[in-house]
Amino acid sequence: MNFDEHNIDDYNSHAWDKEVERGCKWTVPVSPDVIARAREGEVSIVLTPQQPVPSDWFPALGGSNVLCLASGGGQQAPILAAAGANVTLLDNSTKQLDQDRMVAEREGLTIRLIKGDMRDLSMLDNGTFELVFHPCSNNFVSDVRPIWNECFRVLKRGGVLLAGFTNPSSYLFDELVLERENRLEVRHKLPFAEVTDLDEASRQYFTEREEPLLFGHLLTDQIGGQLDAGFHLTGFFEDRPPNGLLAEYMPTCIATRALKP
Repeated sequence: MNFDEHNIDDYNSHAWDKEVERGCKWTVPVSPDVIARAREGEVSIVLTPQQPVPSDWFPALGGSNVLCLASGGGQQAPILAAAGANVTLLDNSTKQLDQDRMVAEREGLTIRLIKGDMRDLSMLDNGTFELVFHPCSNNFVSDVRPIWNECFRVLKRGGVLLAGFTNPSSYLFDELVLERENRLEVRHKLPFAEVTDLDEASRQYFTEREEPLLFGHLLTDQIGGQLDAGFHLTGFFEDRPPNGLLAEYMPTCIATRALKP
């Protein structure tokens, strides 16, 4: 299959719909107990695989306007809504949005749901939000700099961007060798794009399984892109998934807190 920018987005939208059907952990809605705790002020959500976001990274949530960006799956958005925020959720997967709709209906929450591209927030006004919450998901688009520019635009002055993203070093290794032989073999250069940097047999293997297409972005674009958009970085941590060979050697994900001055 030949991919261009348009059908990459369509393909990944469909692939995440399939992830919902497969029960991927990032598509499983939170329980009523989690929502009840959020209503009592206990907000525990992640930008990266395991480590909860520090409580002092959040602005006051009661009555604030929050954008959950590429954050569907019935997890972060309902928790923030239960904590008192006015939540807008944008995601490119219809079935991921359906998970949030289900939790909102179950719990009597109000969440504005938008199906769209995380790089294009043109339907949202300038200076609307106190918080943008953007967990690890920009590895599913080819260019991250428009995301940071749009986040800066829609945030109010003094607003906070909380972002998670994958350490680009993760994409050096051949995923098929890792999956089939459980060993690390350096194969790729950075930045990385599955649509162009995998051989045809490997790309066909992943697309036949209807798995999302991945992009490995340089830290120049992930962190430098936030700075170039105008943000001031005020927080940083690294995290790793609970399993996986590479995670035994290094943290594979990064979280940042950035302020719009």
